[in-house]
Amino acid sequence: MKAFLTPEQDAALVAAIRNAEVQTSGEIRVHLEDVCPTPEPLDRAAQVFAELNMHKTAARNGVLFYLAWESRQFAVIGDAAINAAVPDDFWETTKEAVLEQFRHEKYMLGLERGINMVGEQLRHYFPYNAHTDQNELDDSISFGGPKPSPDA
Repeated sequence: MKAFLTPEQDAALVAAIRNAEVQTSGEIRVHLEDVCPTPEPLDRAAQVFAELNMHKTAARNGVLFYLAWESRQFAVIGDAAINAAVPDDFWETTKEAVLEQFRHEKYMLGLERGINMVGEQLRHYFPYNAHTDQNELDDSISFGGPKPSPDA
């Protein structure tokens, strides 16, 4: 899966995450895998969100961009506090902005645009506090799929 991104693209996505997080206590992650193992990518995104311990941020304001490259499935999911803060249509609007770029095979641009949109909302609802904020989650892109079952 890591072959999906060149080293330059990987670095550009990490830079987009760091730039989006500069003025907020919010946390953004991107997870890429080949195939979505569930019928609904939002369900898989929720699983990955938990596996990455994104629900353990102090302000409950983590956001995950999930992309299953080969099965062409995408979801964006946020934790409880950001869900309660953003407008009702925010996640769908963000998802559509990303997918619009994907339809034109501009995958990096789509992810960067989505990250920027989320960063703006996080800055608005969860502004950075120099005295208390710290980077709680790794900014690197995570890769992989579901863990094999013990019976396999």
